[in-house]
Amino acid sequence: MSANSDYQKLRSHLAFLRMAAAAEALPGLLEQATKADGGLSPSAFLEQLLSAEVAATEQRRRASLARFASLPSPFTIDDFDFSAQPRLDPKLIAELASLRFVEDATNVLFIGPPGVGKTMLAVGLGHAAVAAGMRVHYTTAADLVARCHRAAIEGRWATTIRFYAGPRLLIIDELGYLPLPAEGASALFQVISQRYLKGSIALTTNLGIASWGKVFGDDQTVAGALLDRLLHRSVVVNIDGDSYRMRSHRARAEAARQAIGARP
Repeated sequence: MSANSDYQKLRSHLAFLRMAAAAEALPGLLEQATKADGGLSPSAFLEQLLSAEVAATEQRRRASLARFASLPSPFTIDDFDFSAQPRLDPKLIAELASLRFVEDATNVLFIGPPGVGKTMLAVGLGHAAVAAGMRVHYTTAADLVARCHRAAIEGRWATTIRFYAGPRLLIIDELGYLPLPAEGASALFQVISQRYLKGSIALTTNLGIASWGKVFGDDQTVAGALLDRLLHRSVVVNIDGDSYRMRSHRARAEAARQAIGARP
């Protein structure tokens, strides 16, 4: 009766502490601990009970980080096909994947035409950072500007700027594909300024640095101020190879031609 009472008290304590995984593991561990051949020592029992809860807590934390990151694809750096971009240095990307750039709030700028793998590399760094337990968030430049615009209208400007300032790594994708209105350029400038020397940005763009004024309505002042903050502590990765989609299209076209040529 006393043993049963102690067991129920232990279950109650675990429930009060919200240690559901430990409570689930408790019966099996108690059975091991009471085996005639010695079973688990008290310290081993306690270690395994807490380990079950620690593992469950870590799994929940990683899932929460993944949801917050909002990464658009599951691709990691290991999935990147360097043979398709032979002028891209794998050692440089491996160094970035070590995440040392995040430790000192360095920015990474991926520059190149559409389809060369800029987004895949940025997202791959995002997955590496999430796996390392870092807060990451992905957004396109257009979505960031739209969210800031809505926040300004609804009186949530300061809250939204703090949101973008928070992650250790902020990924801003597709800068330059669409021109930004004046208020959009201002919002982007505010986000980058808030993160300056405090958090890393991984940014992808189809425009060379000299052409950034086009994104901001030929406002060279805003472009210069943005670049000053982004480039002060940064790694610039230029990718100028063939588009993955064009390579795939050519491969399919060649396969079709060969199939037609092989017909009797």
